[in-house]
Amino acid sequence: MKALILVGGYGTRLRPLTLSRPKPLVEFCNKPMMMHQVEALVKAGVKHIILAVSYRAELLEEAVAEEGRRAGVKITLSHETEPLGTAGPLALAREHLIADNEPFFVLNSDIVCEFPFEQMIAFHKQHGRQGTIVVTRVEEPSKYGVVVYQRDGKIERFVEKPVEFVSNRINAGLYILNTSVLDRIELRPTSIEKEIFPAMVGDSDLFAFELEGFWMDVGQPKDFLTGMCLYLKWLSSKSPELLYQSEGIVGTVLVHPTAKIGANCRIGPHVVVGPNVIIEDGVCIKRSTLLEGSVIKSHCWLDSCIVGWKSTVGQWVRMENTTVLGEDVYVKDEIYVNGGKVLPHKAIGDSIMEPQIIM
Repeated sequence: MKALILVGGYGTRLRPLTLSRPKPLVEFCNKPMMMHQVEALVKAGVKHIILAVSYRAELLEEAVAEEGRRAGVKITLSHETEPLGTAGPLALAREHLIADNEPFFVLNSDIVCEFPFEQMIAFHKQHGRQGTIVVTRVEEPSKYGVVVYQRDGKIERFVEKPVEFVSNRINAGLYILNTSVLDRIELRPTSIEKEIFPAMVGDSDLFAFELEGFWMDVGQPKDFLTGMCLYLKWLSSKSPELLYQSEGIVGTVLVHPTAKIGANCRIGPHVVVGPNVIIEDGVCIKRSTLLEGSVIKSHCWLDSCIVGWKSTVGQWVRMENTTVLGEDVYVKDEIYVNGGKVLPHKAIGDSIMEPQIIM
């Protein structure tokens, strides 16, 4: 089987991190975001993955070739010269997708969940129609476009941000499609959700597969941190040996073997510490990600933060409220940062009292 991952966006929602590298290469729980999907696809028997790219394709090309060798899968880049939406990239990659006339997966690159690819294949073969989309339950369906379907999974309609309750299931951004779907798509900017799927519903050709377990679109910092918490909780139930256990560690904490943690620290719950990170003595961190090479100096307090690559947080600093430091940021001693988004290569010498972008 084959899979196409939609990675063509600019990653604006995840800035300032995506100012330094393409979103698929930003580490989520110590692994490039797209590799969570790639490894799950390989496990399900996928042999060829196509990345639909437009932004910074040259940076992706070298990295994905190495990651593909490591995962044992062929990865091909399909390069858009203009944005083609969520359906146009399928038409652009048509030659790759129709090669053996087998159903293929389509994924949004921002999604993390317990990827049910093998179960999707079985369900898709069972109903025998053109397409299957994964749906997930949400608490507030009025914020989303919801999916209404029958007991057997056949989709009846989509309802955008319903005022009255009609369903609490939304499109989870994971699909399996027959190659015949490609005959519905022209090589132009097209939305698969608003143009292709409704037409398939009209022909009784689209079914819904219910996702069990956690799901999150991690394309913006607030949701990135929520997704991190859900992933760590899932990891603790599936592979608890991968989590870090030591004095001062509270709850689910993932620490890279090359990281160094000082004395009298309190780390957790829900913390990811990347490669070559240094955490000095007396630091308190919860619900945060520290990316490769960052340094947290003594007696800092971090809650709900993402600290970018090679950034340094000075002594007695307090940061909270979804603060995000881009690459190579320096926060001076005794500073308070409340929800700041700091662009790469900046030095912060004054406290940031309200959420704002620091350019």
